Amino acid sequence: MSGEKDIEQLKKEAAAKAKAAAAAKAKAAAQAKMKAEEKAEASNQNGESAPADDLAKQKAAAAAKAKAAALAKAKAKEQEEASSGEAAPSDDLAKQKAAAAAKAKAAALAKAKAKEQGEASGEEGPSDDLAKQKAAAAAKAKAAALAKAKAKEQAGETGAADDADAKAKAKAAAVAKAKAAAAAKAKAAASGGDSGDEKAKAIAAAKAKAAAAAAAKAKGAGGGGAKSEAPAEEAKPSPKQPYLDKYIKVIEEHIGKEAIEESYINKLAKDMPTLILRKEDYYKVAEYLKYNEQLSFDYVSELHGTDFQTHMEVYVSLYSYKNSQAVAIKVKLDRDQPEIESLVPLWAGANWPECEAYDLLGIIFKGHPNLHRIMMGEEWVGHPLRKDYEPYDVEV
Repeated sequence: MSGEKDIEQLKKEAAAKAKAAAAAKAKAAAQAKMKAEEKAEASNQNGESAPADDLAKQKAAAAAKAKAAALAKAKAKEQEEASSGEAAPSDDLAKQKAAAAAKAKAAALAKAKAKEQGEASGEEGPSDDLAKQKAAAAAKAKAAALAKAKAKEQAGETGAADDADAKAKAKAAAVAKAKAAAAAKAKAAASGGDSGDEKAKAIAAAKAKAAAAAAAKAKGAGGGGAKSEAPAEEAKPSPKQPYLDKYIKVIEEHIGKEAIEESYINKLAKDMPTLILRKEDYYKVAEYLKYNEQLSFDYVSELHGTDFQTHMEVYVSLYSYKNSQAVAIKVKLDRDQPEIESLVPLWAGANWPECEAYDLLGIIFKGHPNLHRIMMGEEWVGHPLRKDYEPYDVEV
């Protein structure tokens, strides 16, 4: 608004200046005309009238007439401009300057306004450039990860195909080997060899191999084998087999051969020598394992019970600090009346685990100094680790 007021003021001042200049000019022309007329009258009075003077007079009159016309025209124009508010040529220059200044000021205001709008709309700067770079880098990394995953999948498919090819090759090789063996056998028979003996040998070898595989499978399942059972031909003997043989020997010599029902090396428990004892000889064997000078198993490292549904079982792991050796003994119990002698008189460390087995499985350890529940409480109904356990209070 202040810019528009300045322009109007400049226009008014320029119009006033132009009007004053035109009035001064008209006044000067009128004075010149009056002087010329006075001079002409003075010459007429003096009687000076020559052709040269007449010509001069005519020129002066024409000039005065032209000046008067110009003054009249200028005056009419001034009146017209004053009424229309237009300025003279000098005012046009002032107007142009004023218009240029106003235009520059308007441009500056527009620029400032545009800048404010740009800042308000979140105009991008160096921080936006950094954000763009980060976004581009993240997109690039994501694309690389997708490409890597796709390549891995393709590699996996290729690997599976390679495995299938390897299996197919192995199968083909086995078939070829079998065919070659059959051809060799046929050739030997054709050449008059003793085919009956060869067949008998092959059958015996196959039976021995099958028996060894069955025995190894039974041992791995935890079923054990006969105490005198020899390891499979293809299996590597356990480094703890001599210890097991030693335990079996001394027990059979001092307690009896019937005391040990089964024996085996437990591969799943770091080749633990394991003895399955007859229930009637359980306490005797445990006592002998502790007090025999050759054995000296003076520490109970583990004792727990298990419900196999067909029977109960107590597992005890013993350790000899003197010999740095370990042995495990097991005993099978009747599931309806699971009772066995307590080992607390031999090892005080059996006290707590026997109470736990009684609490959770209901196994009675005869001779225990204080057999009681340690988890469920004496009023609890049933034993939670039995396979047929049903809670007395289903909401608990």
